[in-house]
Amino acid sequence: MPTLRLNRLLLAVLGLLLAASTAHAWWDNAWPLRKKITIDTSATGVQLTDTIGPVPVLLRLHDGNFAFANAAQDGSDLRFVTEDDKTVLAYHLEKFDPVLNEAFVWVKLPDLKPGTKTSIWLYYGNGKPPTAAASEPKATYDNDTVLVYHFGEHGTPAVDASGHGNNSAATGTPSDGAMIGTGIRLDGHAPLTIPASDSLKWIEGPNATISAWVKFGGPQPAATLLTRRDDAKAFSLVVDRNTLLVEIASDTGVQRSPWAAPVTANAWHHVAIVTNGTGTTLYVDGETYTTMPSALPALAGPIVLGAEAPNSTVDRAKFTGEIDELEISKIVRTPSYLKFAAADQGGDSATKLLVFGDEEQPKSWLSWLKGGYVGIIIDSLSVDGWVVIGILMVMMLISWVVMISKALYLNRVSKGNSQFLKEWRHVATDLSVLDSADADQAKTLGGRADAATQRIMHAAPLYRVYHVGVEEIRHRVSSGRSGGSRVLSTRSIEAIRASLDGTLVRETNRLSSQMVLLTIAISGGPFLGLLGTVVGVMITFAAVAAAGDVNVNAIAPGIAAALAATVAGLAVAIPSLFGYNYLLTRVKVATSDMHVFIDEFVAKMAEFYSEPVESARSSSRTPFTPTAK
Repeated sequence: MPTLRLNRLLLAVLGLLLAASTAHAWWDNAWPLRKKITIDTSATGVQLTDTIGPVPVLLRLHDGNFAFANAAQDGSDLRFVTEDDKTVLAYHLEKFDPVLNEAFVWVKLPDLKPGTKTSIWLYYGNGKPPTAAASEPKATYDNDTVLVYHFGEHGTPAVDASGHGNNSAATGTPSDGAMIGTGIRLDGHAPLTIPASDSLKWIEGPNATISAWVKFGGPQPAATLLTRRDDAKAFSLVVDRNTLLVEIASDTGVQRSPWAAPVTANAWHHVAIVTNGTGTTLYVDGETYTTMPSALPALAGPIVLGAEAPNSTVDRAKFTGEIDELEISKIVRTPSYLKFAAADQGGDSATKLLVFGDEEQPKSWLSWLKGGYVGIIIDSLSVDGWVVIGILMVMMLISWVVMISKALYLNRVSKGNSQFLKEWRHVATDLSVLDSADADQAKTLGGRADAATQRIMHAAPLYRVYHVGVEEIRHRVSSGRSGGSRVLSTRSIEAIRASLDGTLVRETNRLSSQMVLLTIAISGGPFLGLLGTVVGVMITFAAVAAAGDVNVNAIAPGIAAALAATVAGLAVAIPSLFGYNYLLTRVKVATSDMHVFIDEFVAKMAEFYSEPVESARSSSRTPFTPTAK
């Protein structure tokens, strides 16, 4: 029974340790800080109705939602993980400025659904991130995205972040006050040209989406914002007195979208053109602006921003204003996708689209080890040191379980013995009265043990010794070995005493069971720790000799880590020594109680059963009648 209870206690402790290690999931312990970011597409955020799918999310980091002092100076330690703390998300940095405390980070969500709250983890604080670059622009976008300009180059042609290599042919005029970081200024003199490529080629009636952030400089007559032309076929986005118009030229003539309300001047607007085989729709700030039933023609020429194409015969003014975040896709983006992009990239805090949680640290019983001298020792531990310390930790766990379980058991023994001795003092004539299972009969015979008291006594070694003695008396009287009388011979008394002594030995062994585990911990713990220290010192000096670098900084961490094994050995032995001595004292007390009780029991037995039956009848004593069990 004690072994079974010990196994159960061990399993319970191991279960608690396992629960402590898994209750607070952490993607990688090398990253000590994290922050939860929730993208809310429900009613409290941006209300979306149709599919969004894979989408790059823009995270604007600033003093209000991110501690730049805790991250690497170049942002190389940023990592984004799904809410289950398993899948690492692709991302790239458009800007990371620890001086101004400002950053623009694009993170790819594999599947964003409308009407839900999707959470991701931002991990940071790793002072030694892997050398491999984690920021990967190409992986942030899906395969249907063929061009992305962030316009953050400052004096060089715009670079395509989609990975398709559709870089611009000329350098635009940078604009530092753009919607997201840096954009370009179109002043009517230096249009931006995107060279033709296979990935940008449109077939007849293509599926395509073009989006950008645009800031109009003021009312201007019929200016070309974006155009693409192949001979007589052309597609243009025209701004006429701050009204956006889509113009499509084909072999059958020129078609223009219906007029709509002018957009606000000197303000940034998200403009998107979506076309398929049946028509073209223009969106402004995520809402439908105008539509037309004409699809785009097959076009393969360059795309020009801010002016007409060089081979155009159309006499139209050049656009003046600013542009940022140009994106071209060979897919029809859904209205929800565009509405989400407008809300996310626009940074409107009133929408509550993005919610940044508080900074978190790993919550475990080892959190205090991070940093400081203890952290240095742990980082310097070698494999052999971890093996020795691991064995010592198992020994410590076993020793503590033994001490706790044995202390609880001895408490029950002490309580049971005390209760039994209290009842034993009231036994006057019939020694078997406390062995009766019938509480009412026990009271009739002069006992005071009710059912509850008997349950406590039955857990006591004294009761088990007493029970063996009563059974021996009952057996000899009922079998006639006493010659038909109620008197026990000297030989019978000696035989009963031998049975009691045998029971004493068994009960003593029971009380001392598993104590050997504590002696192993006391004697073996320090020696095992010393072995780990010696091996660790040997490895440290061997490593220093191989490196040829003899200095205190090279030796000290290894020596300190090696000494940790000795400390662990002492941590196992010292509590075990105290616990062993305490438990041994209590075992000796219980054993002494059994010795004294056996002497008392034999003395009373010899006194009560030594007279002849006739003498007993003439005596004033009540004759012994063994109680039936």
